[in-house]
Amino acid sequence: MRSMFIRAAGATLLAALSLGASAQSYPAKPVRIVVTYPPGGGADVMARLIAEKLTASLGQTFVVENKPGASGQIGAQSVLQAPADGYTLMVDASSYAVNPALFPKLPYNPRKAFAPISLLALFPNVLVVHPSFPANSVKELVAMAKAKPGEINYASSGNGSAQHLAAELFKQQAGIDMQHVPYKGGGPAMTDVMAGQVPVFFANMASSMGHIKGGKLKPLAATGAKRAQAMPNLPTVSESGVPGYEVYEWNVLFAPAGTPVEIVNKLSAELTKVLNAKDVRDRIAALGGEVAAKTPQETAAFLDQQMVKWEKVVKAGNIKVD
Repeated sequence: MRSMFIRAAGATLLAALSLGASAQSYPAKPVRIVVTYPPGGGADVMARLIAEKLTASLGQTFVVENKPGASGQIGAQSVLQAPADGYTLMVDASSYAVNPALFPKLPYNPRKAFAPISLLALFPNVLVVHPSFPANSVKELVAMAKAKPGEINYASSGNGSAQHLAAELFKQQAGIDMQHVPYKGGGPAMTDVMAGQVPVFFANMASSMGHIKGGKLKPLAATGAKRAQAMPNLPTVSESGVPGYEVYEWNVLFAPAGTPVEIVNKLSAELTKVLNAKDVRDRIAALGGEVAAKTPQETAAFLDQQMVKWEKVVKAGNIKVD
């Protein structure tokens, strides 16, 4: 019995030493980062930025691969089919926390299927209206909506999209009713808002800043907890009459569940370093965002809070996807 115990203890020690060695030598070959959205979007931009920096700091190539579709589900499933060895990672976006409420029969459990490595950045939206729209502030928009319930239209990039949910939370917290006009993407929605077809839109800050500066859109407020560095003179929704309102789009780097914790921690620590470098912070600020590197444990807690928050909004708004 004693010899069996010694052999078992020895095996455990060898396994621990092996894991430690693998973490020290990681990465020993190129690493693939799957982005669950198409090229050119916010998740893709963040993935390529961290891939560039991790390649430089860790001495192995980090390659970005886009696998869009089904609100991130297609890319996520492909990552789950890969070995949990740290060589296949995933960058996902805010929809990761919304999908459980919108898709009751997800093909994976988002609370268990992946190991969060780090939150990367937070991007507030900006509440914009057509320049001819009478409201010049959030308070004026709320007053108009209360005077004409259901008569003011707002655009979004589709049912269950980040813009839709931002507007739905605004409606719920402000106690107003506005009519949802879904589009097939943020581009078409933005085009119609600038053309005056639909007056209100919770726009992506990076894609709308040029149109705001050009006078094609009128900004009323940003959706973050504090003013955006890219637009410091623009008040937040919360300070403009809807206290407590806070919405960000965000990106997280994940690994499949079961990835050695030493590798997850090594990547998280490296991300904290590269994300807090001045050039990276400046690049993210230019997109309207802010660096938000967190530990794996902090990231998991953040994701859980987001899932709880958006489940309540989806249920209260009776939101369904097409």
